[in-house]
Amino acid sequence: MSSEPRIAVLIPCYNEAASIAAVVRDFRASLPQADIFVYDNNSADDTVAIATAAGAIVRSETRQGKGFVVRRMFADIDADVYVIVDGDDTYDAAAAPKLVELILKENCDLVNGARVPTNEAAFRAGHKFGNRLLSTLVSMIFGKRNTDMLSGYKALSRRMVKSFPIKSSGFEIETELLIHVLELGLPVDEIKTPYRERGEGSESKLRTYRDGFRIIWLISHLIRDEKPLQFFAAVAAVLALIAILLGVPIVVTFAETGLVPRLPTALLATGLVISSLLALTAGLVLDSVARARREFKLLSYLGMAAPSAKRR
Repeated sequence: MSSEPRIAVLIPCYNEAASIAAVVRDFRASLPQADIFVYDNNSADDTVAIATAAGAIVRSETRQGKGFVVRRMFADIDADVYVIVDGDDTYDAAAAPKLVELILKENCDLVNGARVPTNEAAFRAGHKFGNRLLSTLVSMIFGKRNTDMLSGYKALSRRMVKSFPIKSSGFEIETELLIHVLELGLPVDEIKTPYRERGEGSESKLRTYRDGFRIIWLISHLIRDEKPLQFFAAVAAVLALIAILLGVPIVVTFAETGLVPRLPTALLATGLVISSLLALTAGLVLDSVARARREFKLLSYLGMAAPSAKRR
């Protein structure tokens, strides 16, 4: 017996009164079978009233930050396919059916809407450079399967959403989502979608330097947690290199004179070698722990049926 898949459009909002009605209207037209959820994050304007009048299901999350909002949405809402999009009316709702189709027909777990700016003002130079830099960094470490890591427009499967342990509190949530699916080797796809300039009265909540630093900090933590052997091996290599640079002159002097004139430096070099060995040992131990955690997350993911299987 078949049934229609449940689709939920999730819109995190903070002070988006100028654009939220258009977003709800456009996604209702693009995905008429979907439930439209607007999650307000302490807006000080008329976002809630306007979203309610537009026909959205409005809920709230009082902890400030997009990561907290996404965590609440994923916990509260049960669906087969989740389309998450920012409430600033910069993303193209017409692309939503294609995102959903790839989840249902290709059994993808994440489909990213890669932004194609309709004009130069839509994508600020600082944001574009930061996005390219961070996307390249993640691709080098976790694998290249995405060109626009920080896009706020994605479709997700139920089994991915319900097995994803969110840690982020802010805009770094997009980075965490991508690294999670890359590390587990889940099916990922991407389509190009127009990205337009914000309308009058809508202001970007992203702060280039502050949020960029938070994303880099998250990436470093995820490398340590998901790839501890590589992380601690790199630390061990740096410590060993410093120890060699400090220790070689001392060894040469000792070979020539039989004396150790710089005893504090010799002790420091010895301490660095010991620290290097400890770092490598920690990496080996934590790599086993990370492998067990990865297997547990994969088993949780595999315990849920794909959306297409649910409809049979």
